Amino acid sequence: MFEKLSLFGYYIMLLLNLLVVLPGRAQQQDEGKEVLFEQAKKAAFDQKDYNKAIELTKRVLAKNPEVIEYTIFLGRLYTWSEKLDSARKTFRYVLEKMPAHEDATLAYGNLEYWNSNPAIALKIIEPGLRASPTSSSLLLLKARVLHSLNRAPEAGLVLSQLLKIDPKNSEARALANIIKEKSSLNKINLSYDYIYFDEQFEDPWQIASVGYARQTKLGAIGINLNYANRFNDNGFQAELEAYPKISKTFYGYVSGAYSANKGVFPGYRASFSLFANLPSAFEGEVGVRFIHFSQTNTIYTLALGKYYKNYLFNIRTYLTPSKNNIAQAYSMNVRYYYGGADDYLSVSAGTGISPDDTQNNVLLDSSYQLKSTNLSAAYRHAINFKNVFSIGLTWFNQEYKQQKWGNQYNINLTYQFRL
Repeated sequence: MFEKLSLFGYYIMLLLNLLVVLPGRAQQQDEGKEVLFEQAKKAAFDQKDYNKAIELTKRVLAKNPEVIEYTIFLGRLYTWSEKLDSARKTFRYVLEKMPAHEDATLAYGNLEYWNSNPAIALKIIEPGLRASPTSSSLLLLKARVLHSLNRAPEAGLVLSQLLKIDPKNSEARALANIIKEKSSLNKINLSYDYIYFDEQFEDPWQIASVGYARQTKLGAIGINLNYANRFNDNGFQAELEAYPKISKTFYGYVSGAYSANKGVFPGYRASFSLFANLPSAFEGEVGVRFIHFSQTNTIYTLALGKYYKNYLFNIRTYLTPSKNNIAQAYSMNVRYYYGGADDYLSVSAGTGISPDDTQNNVLLDSSYQLKSTNLSAAYRHAINFKNVFSIGLTWFNQEYKQQKWGNQYNINLTYQFRL
């Protein structure tokens, strides 16, 4: 009897020990697993030592092969270290086990997109979006892929869907602003400006323009016919402009304009700019402008923009070197997007005269560097994508002679029809 009680007591103590020891060991294993995974992430992100990160992640997976998160991370490590065949094999393994897994789809789709395989990337993304139709990351990647495939109208529709789901997505805003100019094959543009002066001129100025632009494989090409009534005289100006595509990151702007009515318009004007779509929803521009009156003025421009949630912030400068100094003009513009890429309110403030300002660039024909400040506001709205309307108001406080100032009030109306 005593022996039976002793044996029973032994088993009770053994069970209690197991209950205490096994959870502790399991916890130690979990902690060890997490420590290894953190070490792998540190090696990848802080040290950029992808080979070390791969070895650490493999050790984690050897003990925990069922954790999909670790497997996807291994696939990303292979991608970053340019071991693309291993990365593809890893992502396919995950998608075979868990078809349309959102994170695996995103990682695999990005691999093919950034390695110039957009058609393959699209096939990978589609099942993932059917399973996760409101995924902002997958929608943004699909828009980028469609843009890369020169399917801008479809990319625009995807971005419209994304911005309804996530209106503060800065990267989607930036891409939508690029794609909107490519989303229609043909465009007809109309604009009208009425300019009133309280001191400088007795008669108001009136400027009108009609233009046509077409999207081509090389980029957009357009022609404009501009009319102006200024200084009690009428004049016309012919203008050509183009936006050549260079790469995923860069595109250009080239324009040239000529008028036989010097004074009403510059004799000729030319523009060249290089734009860069930068990481973190930044965009940059560097360019040069030539504007000819009795002599040619050369003006350099630099600009930097940043999309942040529903906003676009942009700062710009124009620099005009001369023998004695450098004339400077500055501007800052803020847009608030309340809908798609063509639905926004904007406000601007600036100093100096811009060569890109067709209302006032004729005032650059002066031996004295006239000073000015300006404030403006604009509203733009698209109806059914095809019809885009805008209205703008601008106030200038303009030095029209040395130490003599006057006010200038502008109203601008534009309409664009897309075919």
